[in-house]
Amino acid sequence: MQVGIKLGFYLFVISEIFVFFSVFWAFFYSSLAPNIEIGCVFPSIGISAFNPWSIPLLNTLILLTSGVSLTWAHHSIVQNNRKDTLNGLLLTIFLGIIFTIFQFVEYKEATFTITDSIYGSTFYSCTGLHGIHVIVGTFFLIVSFFRLFNYEFTRHHHISLELAILY
Repeated sequence: MQVGIKLGFYLFVISEIFVFFSVFWAFFYSSLAPNIEIGCVFPSIGISAFNPWSIPLLNTLILLTSGVSLTWAHHSIVQNNRKDTLNGLLLTIFLGIIFTIFQFVEYKEATFTITDSIYGSTFYSCTGLHGIHVIVGTFFLIVSFFRLFNYEFTRHHHISLELAILY
């Protein structure tokens, strides 16, 4: 049964990869080959893009750090180290919440909306999809944290934690 659950989740993750790829491809295609309808410039005239060295860089660092803390948690459960697993999960949950807060701040500071040209629509589609992904992943990790806290996982039986980590 665990093999079937893992296979189904792997197929779900693959479908998510394709969704992310298609949305990000729309952004990259529009930025690399802006057409006449948007004035042959990207972003369109009148839209000021975010400084990539501010909140976007900070959120990237937060995501990379959360990957490290989540790997630490997974390695710890395999080593039967419950305390480090709890600490790694708690740190990752905290980073997921911080990421979501910074994305909300980024949306509040935006000088454009989803209806402002291809830039606005692809920006909000990409970041919104990713933000939802982070929120759902954080929720999965919160549930896993409480299950681990209640001794529902062992070093050999923690499939839902592994799938939450994979997500």
